[in-house]
Amino acid sequence: MTITVLIADDHAVVRDGLRLLLENQSDIRVIGEVADGREAVEAAIRLKPDVVLMDLAMPLLNGIEATAQIMEKQETAKIVMLSMHSTVEHVFRALQAGAQGYLRKESAGNEVVDAVRMVHSGRRYLSQMITESVVDDYVRKRAVESPLESLSQREREILQLLVEGRSGIDIAHQLNISPKTVDTYRSRMMQKLGIGDLPGLVRFALLHGLTTL
Repeated sequence: MTITVLIADDHAVVRDGLRLLLENQSDIRVIGEVADGREAVEAAIRLKPDVVLMDLAMPLLNGIEATAQIMEKQETAKIVMLSMHSTVEHVFRALQAGAQGYLRKESAGNEVVDAVRMVHSGRRYLSQMITESVVDDYVRKRAVESPLESLSQREREILQLLVEGRSGIDIAHQLNISPKTVDTYRSRMMQKLGIGDLPGLVRFALLHGLTTL
């Protein structure tokens, strides 16, 4: 049985490397490549790959939010998150969004084939330096503690676009809403989080793994 894979990463050299590794396997076939989170959601729904390799830090929509949107529309999707980060916060957000695997990019070359096969079989795959039991305990604990839980999916989406430097008009166009609605979301987010300015929102987003520099 051939395992079909979609690769989502904003760096062409990473996509090329992953494709080469995977297509050297007789049981794996890459059926698509995309460069941002919105394309990843669209392609995952359209192509219905068995496994999605999802970069955490991508423009327009980060890998965690893209994963959540894919899982809402296609519950059977299997997603492996690729990241430069291994903090508990990043791992927690990925697993909570629905990812079945989490790989450090620096070790992906050695582990990605095993990760694809394992999540396709219905099991979780975490990089060797992450202890699954510790993550499970932390997921249960953080599910009620993370300040991001106070924000809706749309608010998190707008927060990422804001900290990426996009204007209210750009965000409104991107999300098909009015600039006034964007302003309402921004005010609501700042009130919920107790943050008074845009630099504070940027620091919050970086600290909690919503986006990266």
